[in-house]
Amino acid sequence: MARGDAMTRYARQQCLPEVGAAGQAAIRAARVLVIGAGGLGAPVLQYLVGAGVGRLTLVDADVVSMTNLHRQTLFQEADVGRAKALVAAEKLRALNAECELEAHVVHLDPANAAGFVAGSTLVLDCADSFAVSYVLSDACRAAGVPLISASVLGFGGYVGGFCGSAPSLRAVFPDLPDRAATCATAGVMGPVVGMIGAAQAQMALGCLIGQSPSPLGQLISFDMLGFRTGGFRFDTAPDPAPDLAFIAASQISSDDFVIELRGAEEAAKPVTDTARRLSVPEVADLRPQPAAGQRTVLACRSGLRAWQAATHMRAYWDGDIALAAMGGEAD
Repeated sequence: MARGDAMTRYARQQCLPEVGAAGQAAIRAARVLVIGAGGLGAPVLQYLVGAGVGRLTLVDADVVSMTNLHRQTLFQEADVGRAKALVAAEKLRALNAECELEAHVVHLDPANAAGFVAGSTLVLDCADSFAVSYVLSDACRAAGVPLISASVLGFGGYVGGFCGSAPSLRAVFPDLPDRAATCATAGVMGPVVGMIGAAQAQMALGCLIGQSPSPLGQLISFDMLGFRTGGFRFDTAPDPAPDLAFIAASQISSDDFVIELRGAEEAAKPVTDTARRLSVPEVADLRPQPAAGQRTVLACRSGLRAWQAATHMRAYWDGDIALAAMGGEAD
């Protein structure tokens, strides 16, 4: 079937005065990086590719799972076990062959984040991971690239426009929560994920066309259990320095003072051979003391326990502390 010309294909959005020929040209020229091809990524990817984004880079190391099909609507039962990024790229090419697609079956981490962000017009955080959100925010802030980040759990969540001309994620969320449920433990409604992902895609397109007021500096919250939405602008929120930053396992040095917060049942082998295995309460009680000038590295699955342990250490240690998230759901 013939693709048809761009004037026909994008006519229904280009006729909007807020878009026009200039806006459509900006969408076509955009180089968009999307981290995550799951529940949030499904609507984001389809709407961006459908809108005519010129180049899209997709990063996701996971495979399609049967338990996720209720919300990851890009995939079908026949795709179970296949790499999400590769399956998504196949289906998106079928949606719009004019969009240049690049898929990477890797985890986004502090070692490769800057490389992926470099040269991007816009970044979308669809991974719904503590560590990934902060790593992307720090990388986007350093590069001056806008970031649209979203998170969903149960019947609610949020989407916000960070970095670029706006404060970073740390300005709104300076600390991780004390405790966190996950989609696996607390559940999530598929339509809620789709709705927030669609809002994320719209904020991204709003950035690309220069919509006013800008999506950057805006956070929208959703509570679909009570059918309520809210939000606020944070354009002038102070942007703190990233005191507690994440690093990749490959960036841990033999000179570091390393604490492994995962139990032996989670990780038979600690992150390094010299790592000391402690729980968060043990860090608070024992107050482990690094040598003067030594960097402390705290490792766990998602970064949550590492952040908690770092908070305890900050009470008695003012040296350099780094966090390592080794993958998996929130702790």
